[in-house]
Amino acid sequence: MNRFVFVLFFLWSAKAAFTQEIDADLLAVKKKIDAVQQFSATVIFDLEVPFIRMPTKSAKISYARGEKMQFSSSDFVMLPKRGLDFSMSEIFEYPFITVERGIKKKDGLLLKVLNVIPTDTRSDLAMATLYMDTKANRIVESEINTRKDGSYVLSMQYASERDILPNYVETTFAIERLKIPFNFMGKDTQIDRKKMKETETKTGKIKMQIKDYSVKKD
Repeated sequence: MNRFVFVLFFLWSAKAAFTQEIDADLLAVKKKIDAVQQFSATVIFDLEVPFIRMPTKSAKISYARGEKMQFSSSDFVMLPKRGLDFSMSEIFEYPFITVERGIKKKDGLLLKVLNVIPTDTRSDLAMATLYMDTKANRIVESEINTRKDGSYVLSMQYASERDILPNYVETTFAIERLKIPFNFMGKDTQIDRKKMKETETKTGKIKMQIKDYSVKKD
């Protein structure tokens, strides 16, 4: 009897979890993002990894609604697989549930903290923790945990209160997850292989300044 009651409780809990309402503030952010049909811009990259000396580089980015951001550059061939797409398209690609985690003060802003957990096994996203400016309806920081490519953090800054697209993005990632063959970083990039073997630093950063936006909205 006890086992039967437990099973019923488990099934009820699972159903409740998967039928819960999505956080209203996140839906407001999504609505603002979804209003952008497409955009393009220029990105200036700076890589901060202790054993890599790479000059500042640039690339063109383009985005169309429902797709991931695309990067192109004549300066270098390959970019990290993860951590550069600030369109948040991966978060909203598959069905998900949300769990509110309270309020956190960061850089003078009171940010709503929210866990986003995909409910579809096709998603490579294990969980995202979002820090949302609910006044401006936008995401200020996201901690992304993937099933295959580790974790990374995206911190975003905006030029004005109205902007949904950032003008500066900083990605922090685990160095061992930086899946870029060194020969694709450009001939002007220097690798200190001895320092690479000896370094104890666990994380690196990619800093992106985004300018010259061309945006098409609904």
